[in-house]
Amino acid sequence: MGKLAVLIVLVAAIGIATWFSLPSFFPEPPPQLDSNEWWGPNDLKGKVDASIKPFQVKFTDEMIKDLKTRLQNKRQLVPPLEGVGFEYGFNTKQIDAWVKYWSEEYKFAEREKFFNKFPQYKTNIQGLDIHFIRVKPQVKPGVTVVPILLMHGWPGSVREFYEAIPLLTKQASGYDFAFEVVVPSLPGYGFSDAAIRPGLGVAQIAVIFKNLMNRLGHKKFYIQGGDWGSAIGSSMATLFQNDILGFHSNMLFIQNDYSLFRTILGAFFPSLIVDSHLADRMYPLSKYFAYLMEEFGYLHIQATKPDTVGVALSDSPSGLLSYILEKFSSWTRFENRALGDGGLSSRFSKDQLLDNLMVYWTTNSITTSMRLYAETMSNKHRALGIDRVYTSVPAWALQAKNELFYQPPNILKLKYQNLQGVTVLDEGGHFIAFEMPQVFADDVFKAIKVFRDWHKTKTEL
Repeated sequence: MGKLAVLIVLVAAIGIATWFSLPSFFPEPPPQLDSNEWWGPNDLKGKVDASIKPFQVKFTDEMIKDLKTRLQNKRQLVPPLEGVGFEYGFNTKQIDAWVKYWSEEYKFAEREKFFNKFPQYKTNIQGLDIHFIRVKPQVKPGVTVVPILLMHGWPGSVREFYEAIPLLTKQASGYDFAFEVVVPSLPGYGFSDAAIRPGLGVAQIAVIFKNLMNRLGHKKFYIQGGDWGSAIGSSMATLFQNDILGFHSNMLFIQNDYSLFRTILGAFFPSLIVDSHLADRMYPLSKYFAYLMEEFGYLHIQATKPDTVGVALSDSPSGLLSYILEKFSSWTRFENRALGDGGLSSRFSKDQLLDNLMVYWTTNSITTSMRLYAETMSNKHRALGIDRVYTSVPAWALQAKNELFYQPPNILKLKYQNLQGVTVLDEGGHFIAFEMPQVFADDVFKAIKVFRDWHKTKTEL
C-alpha cells in the first residue's frame, strides 16, 4: 500500500508538472491593442495639436494660500493607542510636526525652482496631454547616447527619479554610453491628463508610452520601472518585443498559474525554488499571506472604490499626507511600523517626501491615480493575459531586501525567457531610485551594458 501511495504521488506530480509546462510547447501570442485608442474628449478627436510643448511646474499664490489654510485649520485628530507606532496606520502624534513644516517651513518658491531643474514638456497622445521630463547627456565623441524610459508607480511620481537623473545622464566609469532619460508622469498622475472613460489600465498605458517614445524619435529603446512602472514595462516588453531593447525593473514580478504552482511547490520543497539564503523572502507562506492581509487593504479599496476615498484625500492635505507617507514608511522597511515616527526620516528628507505630495496636491490627481488599480484589475484587463505571454526581451531584476514581493529567477523565467541577471540587495525598499539613487543608477548601467552585449552577440550570430 505504501509503495502504491508513493507511485500515485509520483504520477500526480509528473502530471501536474507536465500540465504546467504546456506553455513551453504552446506559447500564447501577445494580445493586440488599438495603437490609436482615444482616451480624451470625443469632440477633440482628430483636432488635437500633436506638437511637443515646453512645460514648467508652477506653485501659484492662490494654491499655496489655499493649501496653508487647509493645513492650519485641520481638526483635532484622534490620538493613537498607547504604545503604538505605525501598526494602525500613520501615527497621529506625528501629524502636527509634518503639517507645521509643510505650511510654515516648506519653501514653495525654492521647491518650484527645484522641480524645474530639468527640461519638461507636454504632448498629446491619444487624446491625453502627457507630461514628461527629457534630459539629454552632454558626452564626448565616441560615447553612445542610449534612450531609456523611466516609469514610476503609486504613490510615487516623477520626483522619485530626480536624484538618479544626473547619475544616468553622464558617462559612468567603465561604460562607453550614457542615457537620454525620458520620465513621463503616468496618465492620471501629476501633470499628465487622466482618461475620461473607463478602460485605461497598464497595457493601454504601455501603448501610450510607446507612442510617446516614437514621437520623440525613438523606435527602439530601453525601459525601466518599479511598482506600476514595472507592470507597464512588463506590458511593453510583451506587446512590443521588437521595439523594446531591454527591461530593467526593481519590482520584476509575474502572476499566473505557473508562478503560483512553483510558489506553492516551494512551500513544501523550498530548495527546488529558491536559494536557501533567500528563502525567508518567500516563505513560510503563512507569513507572506499575513503580510498581504495587514498591508494590502489599500489595494482592495483602490481597486473597487477609488473615487470614494479620493473625496477625502483630495479635500484634506493632512489626510493625503498620512495616506501616502504611511506607504513610504512601511514599504521602505516593514519594521518601520513599530517606530513612533514610522522611520520616515531614516531614508528621506521632509522636502523630498513633501515634493512628492505636492505633485498629487497641486494637480488634484490622487483620485485619478488610484483609478489605475480598478482599471488594471478589471475582468476585461485581466482577460488580456499579459503575464501568460512569454517575452524574448532581455530583462534584469534589481531586488531590494524590503521590496513588497520577491521571486527567484526560476519563476521569473516563466515569462522572461531572456532574463540576463538579478541583483539581490541586502538593504533598500520599494522606492529604490528615490532611496538609494547611486545603487539604482549603477545597476541600470550594469544591466543595459549586458543587454547591449547580448544584442551584439545575436547580431554576430
